[in-house]
Amino acid sequence: METGGNSLPSGSDGVKRKISYFYDPEVGNYYYGQGHPMKPHRIRMTHALLAHYGLLQHMQVVKPTAAKDRDLCKFHADDYVAFLRGITPETQQDQLRQLKRFNVGEDCPVFDGLYSFCQTYAGGSVGGALKLNHGVCDIAINWAGGLHHAKKCEASGFCYVNDIVLAILELLKIHERVLYVDIDIHHGDGVEEAFYTTDRVMTVSFHKFGDYFPGTGDVRDIGYGKGKYYSLNVPLDDGIDDESYHSLFKPIMGKVMEIFRPGAVVLQCGADSLSGDRLGCFNLSIKGHAECVKYMRSFNVPLLLLGGGGYTIRNVARCWCYETGVALGIELDDNMPQHEYYEYFGPDYALHVAPSNMENKNSRPLLDDIRTKLLDNLSRLQHAPSVPFQERPPNTELQERDEDEDDRDERWDPDFDMDVDSNSLARRVKGEYAEAEHKHTESHHNHVDSRRDIATTFKEIACSKGLGQIQWHWMNHSSKKSKGT
Repeated sequence: METGGNSLPSGSDGVKRKISYFYDPEVGNYYYGQGHPMKPHRIRMTHALLAHYGLLQHMQVVKPTAAKDRDLCKFHADDYVAFLRGITPETQQDQLRQLKRFNVGEDCPVFDGLYSFCQTYAGGSVGGALKLNHGVCDIAINWAGGLHHAKKCEASGFCYVNDIVLAILELLKIHERVLYVDIDIHHGDGVEEAFYTTDRVMTVSFHKFGDYFPGTGDVRDIGYGKGKYYSLNVPLDDGIDDESYHSLFKPIMGKVMEIFRPGAVVLQCGADSLSGDRLGCFNLSIKGHAECVKYMRSFNVPLLLLGGGGYTIRNVARCWCYETGVALGIELDDNMPQHEYYEYFGPDYALHVAPSNMENKNSRPLLDDIRTKLLDNLSRLQHAPSVPFQERPPNTELQERDEDEDDRDERWDPDFDMDVDSNSLARRVKGEYAEAEHKHTESHHNHVDSRRDIATTFKEIACSKGLGQIQWHWMNHSSKKSKGT
């Protein structure tokens, strides 16, 4: 673990990475309700596997600090955040108009601790972005995050707060260009929409397209204005297997990395694209899914790994455990160790599960056509687009708790209002971050922030009950069945 920051030599995929892993022990207690397919308990199951495979000792384990209202409002509308903060199962019958306005109800139910849940998973993703910005780690992981459907003014597809957009905004303070990659079976519509008119963020989504939620993500949806060709959509059909998937993923992502040259990558690892998912219809193995993580890791660019969908929870835990091992460069034994959720994984008690024999409806000509179209779109881009200089707001400071505090948890707080002993903080931070801070200070004048460029994007995106300037391309897509992140 001697290699750190952004100093990894290119081409040395075997080099160990420094990993910051975000986990809150309370996250598994949140409950969407009886019969709802989204189960935060899967995060606790994943953590138990990580512990018993011995992976936690190879990572910096961080308990995220809850995101505050002002953090969430960097993307979300003030009144929407206020609604999430105030709504409870007991009061929801008195706010029916608000529930309808903000799309909270059936798919996105009101449950006990809803706002705390949002603060926790968003806090982990923004905290991971901060760790990467400060050069503390090479890869940050927040399996509780990745809720990619949430919009500026409404919940959608089991998602309330878009932690991904918030994390990308944080990364844009340091990096001129950020790449977002989505391998959830559902289209990453909330993230794409947020950055649809900017060339600072490229979004690439591999997803089921057709009669399927959210109904967006046509190959022809390519971005708008300055963002034209900076949105890539890879629409797929039922039953896609590992070989077919990577016949698209690797050439497309290889070309993206060559042309766009991002300073940081955010990879949403939704596990509903696995074979046998409760809501999914793909046929990827865990190793095939994880090959995407391995491939993006090989570029040695600061990487934020996030969760997302996944509704056969034993397979979600298997997948994210294995992908944590991939991030660390540690191969895991297929024989699962005994742990508190061992009975979930019978009768084989194995880490990997075989894909099914379902039909692959993605023909070779169809895949070739999609690949050709997307590579042609990429060929239209200027290599590594330059960004005009403009004023950049100050960096968010990385806050650390005192070593003597409980569990030695590390915390972040963008606005310095956390109760921390400043002398202790200085002692801990000075040595660890001196080199990284010196490096970032020298380079800050060469970087620009997203806020004017990105803020303009957000102003052009209306709350979903009205149409903004760039929402014309969604008019032809109605929301479909099989909702979920």
